Amino acid sequence: MITAADIKQQIAAGLPDATIEVLGDDGQHFEARVASPSFEGKSLIAQHKMVYATLGDSFENALHALAIKTTVS
Repeated sequence: MITAADIKQQIAAGLPDATIEVLGDDGQHFEARVASPSFEGKSLIAQHKMVYATLGDSFENALHALAIKTTVS
């Protein structure tokens, strides 16, 4: 089972300058709130792609739903 801490750790590894909060307690549905200076000048779609890229294939079948909210910090 995947945990919010697992997701947070994976995002942090790929976006070390980010402030990350991952919510969710049912093991399938999560919300990630990610603020990063790396998002500066990037569209919302590009920001979300950056977050998804940090997850790679490691959660492919374990993660059912991940809502992402990004902001520039």
